[in-house]
Amino acid sequence: MSADTAPRVAATEAAVAELARLRAEYGPLVLFQSGGCCDGSSPMCFADGELLLGTNDLLLGEIGGCPFYIDAEQYERWNRPRLLLDVVNGAGTGFSLEGLHDLRFTVCTPPVAVEQHDRVPARS
Repeated sequence: MSADTAPRVAATEAAVAELARLRAEYGPLVLFQSGGCCDGSSPMCFADGELLLGTNDLLLGEIGGCPFYIDAEQYERWNRPRLLLDVVNGAGTGFSLEGLHDLRFTVCTPPVAVEQHDRVPARS
């Protein structure tokens, strides 16, 4: 996959598995890359309809059937990174649904092509 067509957002198997578990519990979900309030710059997971999207919110892609948004100006300030969603132990301080299960989503900008992270094994 060329750099021009590589996905702007991808996820580890562990993050996709957590999204599937949350979807089974809460129904359709939306992910939003926070810009600094509440839980810093962490990705937030909401039940569909609980987050009002604005005209400046940019759809980066879809992970496990869940749309992933970021503020378009923030995405530009961050120099249009490719993001990799993961999940780790320990609840964040925001309102994201996975926090109810003592987990939190994180993002990083992978040093290798995002499409290579499709093979990241789930955490045990």
